[in-house]
Amino acid sequence: MMKRIILIIISVFCLTGIVSGQSAYDLLLKAKALTSRGKPEKVVGLLSAAPGIRSDSRLLIARAEAKLQSGDLNGAIDDFNSADKIKQYSGEYGLARVYAIKGDASTSLYHLEISMRSSFRKSEKEILLEPAFARIENRPEWRLFLKKEWYSVSESKVSEIEYYIKSGNTLEAQTKLLELEREYPGNDAVYAGALVKMESGKYSEAVKSLSDLLSGEPENETYLRALASAQSSMSNQAGASASYSKLISLETEDPELFMLRAECYRKTGEREKAMADIARYLTFYPESKAALSLAGKTESSAGNNLRALEYFSENLKLHPNDPECYIDRGNSYFLSKSWLWAINDFSMSLDLDPDNSDAWLSKGIALVNSGKTEDACHDLRKAFALGNKKAVEYISKYCIK
Repeated sequence: MMKRIILIIISVFCLTGIVSGQSAYDLLLKAKALTSRGKPEKVVGLLSAAPGIRSDSRLLIARAEAKLQSGDLNGAIDDFNSADKIKQYSGEYGLARVYAIKGDASTSLYHLEISMRSSFRKSEKEILLEPAFARIENRPEWRLFLKKEWYSVSESKVSEIEYYIKSGNTLEAQTKLLELEREYPGNDAVYAGALVKMESGKYSEAVKSLSDLLSGEPENETYLRALASAQSSMSNQAGASASYSKLISLETEDPELFMLRAECYRKTGEREKAMADIARYLTFYPESKAALSLAGKTESSAGNNLRALEYFSENLKLHPNDPECYIDRGNSYFLSKSWLWAINDFSMSLDLDPDNSDAWLSKGIALVNSGKTEDACHDLRKAFALGNKKAVEYISKYCIK
């Protein structure tokens, strides 16, 4: 089955004109995926063989990150320093982390301060959550670093607003926004306002604000991500896919962008584009449950049920204890009116997650269509007891005499 899936992926790549040679961007995405999967040694091997690594700071930093993860601290230092020589300051934050792990607080903070004064400056949240700095957080040099004002007042207020939104405290976010708009009007206030609008469901207003910001900074990753999210939330999938395409064209090092764009393409009915993005993502994460599920749903919505079943069945082989994988394949069997197969998959999903009302309902409907009305009524009533009001119609029709 996996061979068949691989052949499908290759055919999609060929149809969309993606050639076998890997660009620096593809290498960066693959390196990021392998690092996140805990395979740093493969990253080192992959990038060491890349012909352009000595002239691309991004590839050197990716290899340094892999060396850091594998414990080769001196190798990481060499690569971060080499990246610095190609693109000034690009390796400073990495060097700060390596020396923090070594317990050398002075050298770590020397590099961190250089990074903070450059275009590679990290957010306060990212620095505070960086595990490497835990090794020196009790040192006086670290406390002195934290006392310095690295961020403007408006930047700090935006961070506060983001925190309140994430924690669900919309009222406090709105209060802080009013203070920001009154005291520090500008792009930070407009951006924070867009975030609050999104949280309040005012997506079209948020899109307008973010579009205005992007007219002045068309390559701002933060604005583009927020815009794509707002567009998707207001069901403007075409607009969201365009925003994700812009992020990809800027070579943003995030493989998840392909999944996000694929979902947009699926909803706009652009199957080939969706499958091309999913295929590319599967080259980075070949066992991704989400990607295989989305591939199956994309093929199913296009009427290619046999291909959909291949993806769903492969997902079940990889994730045999996941109820969602059984539901995906059960739904596919349901659409093709293969009732007994659907019933079996819904039953398996309910063994793993007995409180899924939709699965009870689908299984009940499949039982009705297979002529097992008495068994169906048990499942339909179970769905209703779990709060699924859609079951009422079927209970009234088949279970009340």
